[in-house]
Amino acid sequence: MARAESELVFLGCYTPQGGGRGEGVVLARRDPVGGGLTVVGTAAVTESPSYLARHPRLPVLYAVNERRDGAVSAWRFDADGALTPLAVRDTGGEEPCHLAVSPDGGHLFVANYGSGSVAVHPLGDQGVPGERSDLLRHAGHGADPDRQAGPHAHQVCPGADSASLLVVDLGIDLVGRYRLDRATGRLSATGEPLRLPAGTGPRHLARHPDGRRAYVAGELDGTVTEIVFGADGGLRAGARVPASDRGGHVQPSGIAVGADGRFLYLANRGVGTVTVFDLTDVDPRHLDEVETGGEWPRQFAFAGSHLYVADERAHQIRVFALDPSTGVPRPCGEPVEVPSPTCVLPV
Repeated sequence: MARAESELVFLGCYTPQGGGRGEGVVLARRDPVGGGLTVVGTAAVTESPSYLARHPRLPVLYAVNERRDGAVSAWRFDADGALTPLAVRDTGGEEPCHLAVSPDGGHLFVANYGSGSVAVHPLGDQGVPGERSDLLRHAGHGADPDRQAGPHAHQVCPGADSASLLVVDLGIDLVGRYRLDRATGRLSATGEPLRLPAGTGPRHLARHPDGRRAYVAGELDGTVTEIVFGADGGLRAGARVPASDRGGHVQPSGIAVGADGRFLYLANRGVGTVTVFDLTDVDPRHLDEVETGGEWPRQFAFAGSHLYVADERAHQIRVFALDPSTGVPRPCGEPVEVPSPTCVLPV
């Protein structure tokens, strides 16, 4: 595959410190026509970069370091995918598992899963993260004594205005609403949070492009719940549907809405599938469910007309072609071997 015709893809993974086999951030190249993925090698040796994000304008890559003393790392990348270190910052919490950059590129938000907190890092003109400007802490517990003994912030989801922020907390069955003061870099609660049924274990949400709704993956109860945004920004729960129609253990993970808003995609660990829901009806309708070739699909990403699924325990990235009319993914090519992959980020 000619380098000039390929696109950069960065892959996050678990390293031995986190029970995985990886070495750090992996660089791959994608064929934009056929969808093939070619692994180049490890671009940065760093501890358990389990989730990745990039700056909206600058060639800067960010990764959580999912470890006991949580950290976030940043690199500048060039056209060949080479990474130059910029900074490593303490997130003030344990086991950070997700991060996101505000659309205006001004702040980096990090979800500390282990300690149930959210760190805010201001970003400089070159995208370099500064020291924390805030550390928002959740409190409480849920119904599951093993998985919900305390708060577990699992996702940070900035709004299009760069000031609003949704925080999904698996440990206390909550989607919190916050507002960022850009001058101080501090968060404050806005209105009532959305409290989901006990034991839902919300993991991630996916916003619909219409801006009026979103969908939440329930990791603990194996469901998808629609969220409806009110005119005042308030949240209410809508339709609630099963994540899978397969028998056996179902533990939802990655969730995303297609660019045109017609289909919702959900990865299911345990049964090893991606479920496709039709969103053209009033409620999400189960359309199809496709096997991924592994049992633990953790996260996936769209690029062009292809879907890339990271299967942590199968140590592979599976490539699928998306049917433009039905939205259903079909496997193409052989699985790509990657040790303990957890995140796919086309850049």
